[in-house]
Amino acid sequence: MIVIENVAVATVDAQDSYYPDGHVVIGDDGRIAGVGSGPAGPEKPGDRVDGAGCLVTPGLINTHHHLYQWATRGLAVDETLFGWLTTLYPIWGRLDAEIVGASAAAGLGWLALSGCTLSMDHHYVFPRDGGDVLAAEIEAAQRIGLRFHPTRGSMDLSRKDGGLPPDNVVETTDEALAATERAIDRWHDPSPEAMLQIAVAPCSPFSVTTRLMTEAAALARRKGVRLHTHLAETDDEEEFCRKRFDCTPVEYAERVGWLGDDVWLAHGVHLDDTAIGRLGATGTGVAHCPSSNARLGAGMARVRDLLDHAVPVGLGVDGAASQEVSHLGAELRQALYTARLRGGPKAMSAREALRLGTMGGARCLGREDHLGSIEAGKLADLVVWRLDGPAHDGIDDRLAALVFGPPAPIELSLVGGRPIVRRGELVHADAEALQHAALAAHRRLLT
Repeated sequence: MIVIENVAVATVDAQDSYYPDGHVVIGDDGRIAGVGSGPAGPEKPGDRVDGAGCLVTPGLINTHHHLYQWATRGLAVDETLFGWLTTLYPIWGRLDAEIVGASAAAGLGWLALSGCTLSMDHHYVFPRDGGDVLAAEIEAAQRIGLRFHPTRGSMDLSRKDGGLPPDNVVETTDEALAATERAIDRWHDPSPEAMLQIAVAPCSPFSVTTRLMTEAAALARRKGVRLHTHLAETDDEEEFCRKRFDCTPVEYAERVGWLGDDVWLAHGVHLDDTAIGRLGATGTGVAHCPSSNARLGAGMARVRDLLDHAVPVGLGVDGAASQEVSHLGAELRQALYTARLRGGPKAMSAREALRLGTMGGARCLGREDHLGSIEAGKLADLVVWRLDGPAHDGIDDRLAALVFGPPAPIELSLVGGRPIVRRGELVHADAEALQHAALAAHRRLLT
């Protein structure tokens, strides 16, 4: 048992309970045994953690990422999405399991150091001679200790057929569906305590055929797993959908069976009122990636409107080649600033930003019954942020200090009650070794 006390606690429960001086008790089953104001009491046994000067929150949940892109940061920095993709697709066609494993380990290690306890990954590039790249990133997540929701992505619409990717990085439709089913059967754990779950994730309307979209949705529902894809990210995508399908991206998604409470969509930047209403009515989630959207000049998502229509919204750092910082904690502030740029200072509060990064992400990934808030009985995925240094001193509201201030150092991060970060250092891996391996992978890929 672990007892964290003398600490500010932001629970992110339904009442947004906040304890300026509180405690959290974690049982030896890896679940939260208690939370409240004041000390835990001397009758509580276990390891005591003095949280003086700290804030404990639920662990942050990353709802959209492409870990392989850690090897291609800093390229095509002045391009829009389509120009960026056409520059990078030929490079990604040279990926292999070694490069992906090194990139994923570095990316996941950095995510852990930024407050992330659960990350998804959207991997959709499978070169024919690249080895088992999905297994490589799963092994990397196990090494770091994060909960992991990799998605088996796919592309089957190449440039010669009117899509965006070159021929050498796409699969046939049947290959993609068969490989996706094998990944689910091999890796997916449906249990409440799962450290590893798989979702089905054809890449995007401009890289995937209608048949793949339709049959992937049927496969996911037959297997009882979730669905993910990019949608409504840019004006270019809107134009592509109108020309190819004679409808908007959200209308296309509904046509092929891709709206529902088992679906979450990456970006959702270019949505009109009707589209937002359909997402809310169907319970379809959105992974909001404010820094990536800004880096590519894609636009600012209408997050306030999405929330007001009961759309589940989580945060994502997106791929490291379109958002080189990849710091999930920093996305809290980016999300808040983006909302306020659209709608003024009342458009989002610090508490709402934290909810996006925690419970919002849990809802997108279908884990809200066991993750996303600090409540008795939930899994003990927690982060203790240190907020008593010079960067945060004087901001008396510790939640405001976390969101408005610079990225805070992590005193302790737990996944299921097990430490993965302690005093700013990874527990299970050496950050410098991860960096060296990722740099070697980068150089080999670009040579």
